[in-house]
Amino acid sequence: MLHKIKPTFATLAGLAFAASLTLPAQAAVVASVKPLGFIAAAIADGVTPVQVLLPDGASEHDYALRPSDVKRLRSADLVVWVGPEMEAFMPKAVGQLPAGKSIELAALPTVKPLLIRGADDDDRGHDEGAQAHDESGYSHHHGEYNMHLWMSPEIARQSAVAIHAKLLELMPQSRDKLDANLQHFEAELATADSQIESQLAPVKGKGYFVFHDAYSYFEKHYGLTQTGHFTVNPEIQPGAQRLHQIRTELVEHKAVCVFAEPQFRPAVIDAVARGTNVRSGTLDPLGTAITPGRDSYVKFLSQLSTQYASCLKGA
Repeated sequence: MLHKIKPTFATLAGLAFAASLTLPAQAAVVASVKPLGFIAAAIADGVTPVQVLLPDGASEHDYALRPSDVKRLRSADLVVWVGPEMEAFMPKAVGQLPAGKSIELAALPTVKPLLIRGADDDDRGHDEGAQAHDESGYSHHHGEYNMHLWMSPEIARQSAVAIHAKLLELMPQSRDKLDANLQHFEAELATADSQIESQLAPVKGKGYFVFHDAYSYFEKHYGLTQTGHFTVNPEIQPGAQRLHQIRTELVEHKAVCVFAEPQFRPAVIDAVARGTNVRSGTLDPLGTAITPGRDSYVKFLSQLSTQYASCLKGA
């Protein structure tokens, strides 16, 4: 009778080590915010894992890196971020990485011509005094351009191309899969772009207010008509002058909808719309309920489109 031989710990460890020698090395990708993780995950699908630095519910506007975050960044083979004007918490950590280990999307030659200007000066014109004073130390929009780059389908495509090129450098043995992933992403993006264009066509020209100035790229791409935004910095409530102006425009029916956000639901939005016929909706600029994966960026755009359309149409 044969007795079953139980493997010892040393045997198992030896087998694990031998297996590790035969497996291709994986290059972990770390994206600063979730929508960048969506784009990276589409290209890296089936090739290498993608992690998102900011946890759900955290704001890219005021996040502070934890020691565990710094460790993840240092151990990553590739870090994808927007730039210092968006993630003010990133430059020091990224600056300590070896050359070629990060992609700053706003600095890409293919992205720079697509940047559009921010709106902080416009906000200050509405709110002299306290709000402008408070924003003086806020770096998110103090650059020349709006940095919510993931809201642009075209910038997302250029970002995917850049991530694809960098992963090819890191993992040349995975060229076929990486090429197929990029081709799939571009095809799905083109299809979604056409569908969203059709979905939003009936609501072009309808005015609305968003909570903060995060959607300019999406709105410009699809021809939507934002009446205005409550604030540039979502951490600071809009001042009295700004609220009075918004209230006046709502009463005069210049807007049919006001949008809050999942992570920012200030009572001021409900208060300013009270007593009007203006509808309330929610826009999610970070895709908080979406899990990064092969088609997550397309899902993100489609979800955003549906959020716009449902409120503006009155559905």
